[in-house]
Amino acid sequence: MWWLKNVHIIDPRQELAGVRDVLVADGKILEIALSYTEEEVAAKSSGEEVKTVEGKGRYLFPGLIDVHTHLREPGQEDKEDILSGSRAAVRGGFTSILAMANTSPVIDQRALVEFVLNQGQRAGLARVYPVGAVSKGMKGEELVEMVELAEGGAAAFSDDGKGIQNAELMRLALEYVKLTKRLIISHCEDSNLQNKGFMHKGEASARLGLRGIPSTAETVMLARDLLLAAETGGRLHVAHVSTREGVDMIREAKTRGVDVSAEVNPHHLIFTDEEITLTNTSLKVNPPLRSRADREALIEGLADGTIDMLATDHAPHTWEEKARPFAEAPFGITGLETALAAVWQHLVKPGKLTPERMIEAWSTLPAHRFGLPGGSLQPGQAADMVLFDPELKEMIKAEDLRSKAQNTPFLGQELQGFAVMTWVEGKLVFSR
Repeated sequence: MWWLKNVHIIDPRQELAGVRDVLVADGKILEIALSYTEEEVAAKSSGEEVKTVEGKGRYLFPGLIDVHTHLREPGQEDKEDILSGSRAAVRGGFTSILAMANTSPVIDQRALVEFVLNQGQRAGLARVYPVGAVSKGMKGEELVEMVELAEGGAAAFSDDGKGIQNAELMRLALEYVKLTKRLIISHCEDSNLQNKGFMHKGEASARLGLRGIPSTAETVMLARDLLLAAETGGRLHVAHVSTREGVDMIREAKTRGVDVSAEVNPHHLIFTDEEITLTNTSLKVNPPLRSRADREALIEGLADGTIDMLATDHAPHTWEEKARPFAEAPFGITGLETALAAVWQHLVKPGKLTPERMIEAWSTLPAHRFGLPGGSLQPGQAADMVLFDPELKEMIKAEDLRSKAQNTPFLGQELQGFAVMTWVEGKLVFSR
């Protein structure tokens, strides 16, 4: 049994925010009270050993749920594998992660879905949920057997990494996904407008002499997918929104009753294209870092609930790949170990985002929207939880990272606010 004393609980599902004591037994939240005496805890433990954690000055959150990660296994284990990604996840406070399908081979068959599930269970850390591809081989030509993949454990479907260019295929996907009660996660990007660009099209790209990616590469495809979701009634989730126009379009679609949710990545809330240099390839991401106006619109959209969720888009690459010239380096930032601290330091501490809204966006709503366990500390629920120290400061060093990759823009910087203990089903899987 665990006895967490004097922790500041934040649980939006219970509308609970305040200092409490929490008891955990048999992998579940047993009780929450203002306080317990040692005699009361002993009586409830039924003779089981009681492990006590003093949580004064610390928060207890429901375990964070990241609906957008790239774990690279199978096929690209030099970048990351499910074990290393799981280690990174629990170190960052994430108890559940969705692993995208753009591996090698692509997760487009039931056997591969089950492989990812089994590897996650073998790691024994975070809950790992595979995302199946929408199209076979992610070629955008033929739908996968969605029902079969869902029965095998696919939590959603996405061709993330490339947009589905064929509108009829996307329409069919939104129709057929209704048979599975899953979501289509859309990477909204028109490849013709993207035009093999390297960063946001604007003054910064012109100054650096790099081919730009216009905002319309996202919004043209987003408009199409919102229209198709409205027509079909299919469940749509928009990955990594990056433009102010995109926020406005999602807000308007929700007023019309379109079944759509959306996520934003921490790096789009913190950085802009003005901070990109030719030597800092860790800031090369897709969709690209946008303008200040885009960033402010994203923050506002997250705060008011237009954008439902936070998601890391953890995209590990080898050091050698990211050491290439900017135009040749791959897109992607790692985020599982730094995202919580970065959001806390850059958004919560300055008052741009409340702690309650952050947890709603990173735990409560992801669990509800994707039909996953967790998202709450209600008694009887699985004890997926994270103890968070808002004052803890750490320098981000390559040798401390659990991920195989080091492509984070925070390397060599000090961040404040880290998970110090993480539990999955009452099992302590990380302690700082």
